[in-house]
Amino acid sequence: MNIGKRQVAVVGLAMSAVLGVAACGSDNDEVTTPGAPGGTTSAISCATGSITASGSSAQKNAIDEWVKKYQQACAGSSINYQSVGSSAGRQAFIDGQTAFAGSDSAIKDDQATNAARRCTGGQLVDLPMVAGPVAVIYNLAGVKDLQLSAPTLAKIYAGAITKWNDPTIAADNPGASLPDTAISSVHRSDGSGTTDNFTKYLAGAAKSDWTYGSGSDWKAPGGQGSKGSDGVTQTVKSTAGAIGYVELSYAENAALSTAKIKNGAGEYVTVSTDAASKGLSTAKIAEGNDLKLTFDYAATTSGAYPIYLVAYEITCTKGLPADQAALVKSFLTYTSSKDGQAAIAGLGYSPLPSELQSRVSSAVATIS
Repeated sequence: MNIGKRQVAVVGLAMSAVLGVAACGSDNDEVTTPGAPGGTTSAISCATGSITASGSSAQKNAIDEWVKKYQQACAGSSINYQSVGSSAGRQAFIDGQTAFAGSDSAIKDDQATNAARRCTGGQLVDLPMVAGPVAVIYNLAGVKDLQLSAPTLAKIYAGAITKWNDPTIAADNPGASLPDTAISSVHRSDGSGTTDNFTKYLAGAAKSDWTYGSGSDWKAPGGQGSKGSDGVTQTVKSTAGAIGYVELSYAENAALSTAKIKNGAGEYVTVSTDAASKGLSTAKIAEGNDLKLTFDYAATTSGAYPIYLVAYEITCTKGLPADQAALVKSFLTYTSSKDGQAAIAGLGYSPLPSELQSRVSSAVATIS
């Protein structure tokens, strides 16, 4: 099933502050929150209790915003999200330490088998919740509007290009004055869904230049590793000649330059939530409630930014302790709603395309 070719417009204003005096203090109380302009209102059906979740650092800013708004609305609820990286988050869920895991790639292989053992009477599900572009950040004095094609980016990270004035980079940037500065490529040192998505892009769009496959762990030689998206951001910011990859909100918060990336239509596209939504609109959605996505990095959609990720919330439709299941369902019902998606639109994230958002909400409704 395809998400569709239509462009997904960023929903206008984030959800306004919920009514503090109406905060709910018991299960299934509802707090009505204003919808997006032209849309409808939605209600948070509150649950009480406490849950811990962990995983993707790329979605941390989104989760933090959602937790703040949910806990303002729902007295007696506590949601603790730990940004430890996708790999560690999946393992914590397998070990029974968390109620859901945040992961920038769907769970698979032995991890999926082991995690499914928690889902007694139910199903292990990957729920796409947070979408956004992966920004290529750089620290190069005097260079604005840097342009990079997939083969050039692959050669940089493979160590085949070591200076910023290399002819290959110059070919992507006609007329630009590029310095004779050494390139310091920065990657994630921890298991990361951002790395998985970035390397999937390189493998899919630059097959002949990227021979290291894809995965959550960095496999190419050389470069400098930094832990978490925060670590990559800070390393690039403090290192002249550095280049790295992070979720867009980290680039914006750090005021770092971002490269334009060449897409399948031959256009160099500025990273943005709108442009990433165009790229995401070509993804295929799996059937059923386990909503794994398949991306087409060679898509020729005009205006589409080609490097993006979707962070999944991984949990069970049945099998969690009853008090945890109620709060997980309530919280994810909010995050997957139109208001929940609108709440993070100003933080560098792309609201889920409408068909995918509807599918996610339907899957969350099966949690019990």
